[in-house]
Amino acid sequence: MDIHGKPIQQRIDWLFDLADRHGANFRSPEAWLARERYLAEHPTAIAVLKCMDGRINIPIATNTPTGILMPFRNLGGMFDLGWPHLGEVLAHHVQRMVSSGRRVLFFITYHYSKGDPQRGCAGFNYNTDAAIAHTYEIRSQVEHIFGAAHGTVYPLVCGFETDEDALIIHGTNGEKLDLATLTSADRATMELRLAALLPDMPAQMRADLLPLLQGNLDHIETIRAQMRRAERALDIEHREWMICLGRGFDFLHTPNIALIIGPYSPNLDEPIRTAAGIIRANMAAGRVPDDGFLLLASVPYDEIGVDRARAELKSRFLSKFAAEVISADFPELAGKMAVHTAVLDWRSRTLEDIGGHD
Repeated sequence: MDIHGKPIQQRIDWLFDLADRHGANFRSPEAWLARERYLAEHPTAIAVLKCMDGRINIPIATNTPTGILMPFRNLGGMFDLGWPHLGEVLAHHVQRMVSSGRRVLFFITYHYSKGDPQRGCAGFNYNTDAAIAHTYEIRSQVEHIFGAAHGTVYPLVCGFETDEDALIIHGTNGEKLDLATLTSADRATMELRLAALLPDMPAQMRADLLPLLQGNLDHIETIRAQMRRAERALDIEHREWMICLGRGFDFLHTPNIALIIGPYSPNLDEPIRTAAGIIRANMAAGRVPDDGFLLLASVPYDEIGVDRARAELKSRFLSKFAAEVISADFPELAGKMAVHTAVLDWRSRTLEDIGGHD
């Protein structure tokens, strides 16, 4: 179903139904066993630093089971590990993984469109070279915090070409592996290619990276088949109709639904303004109806009691802050904004709507 063209209330109902179905599937015995089996076979913990652009969906692009990859999103994939909250969240994540005996692989991503620069990253004003330079700055910060020997934590620079959802893996000596240039016949040589491209990556980590790349090859073939059937054109353009602020949005596995903003930057108003501008442009161009858009704040919690209560306050703050920014800078959108506030039980992936207003 093409949800983009439905009235706003139908889109909101569809969204919360999607979250419910995702949570039910995540909690199912089969899905739990599949995750446990996958992690037993591929123990490396993988985190992805990526843009808020709704087209950047690495689990879908790599055919990876839900709940395996840990996402971190911000405008343009712009991060600074000196930001207090971001640094604490990443350090806590690494410490928790390492304490259970797992290495950590960071996908540090940028994105672009090979068909049209204007379908690239608006956060960097469509300047891919600037986006790549920033990913290497993040890589250096990761090395500063966790070490440059890469024995436990590995920062991997990775491009994402949004026309075909193809990954581009950057090697240690300036080489690149563009998966869009490979075919199914290259599967047999993928392991050797990775060893030559990333000689300083631990062997187990390379073995755990391999399924993502093989999954991406399959996904690229699917995308190309869609393009041949003329089913892909709209998916490579901005069609987002909701702004998500916070964390816990991995149920949004449909492309071009949402602009997702992590709560990391000290200047949180900047990505909110950028996202609101994109929503306004989508309405003006007729890519989505102009009858409304959704602002959804979500904060995850691990435990009931204090942890959940704190998540409620934080989520309410985020939704109020974002609504005020949008109302002040985009008054014409204010009357079309439906605001919902939620918390997410991280263990069960249950999204709990704790209030909203139109």
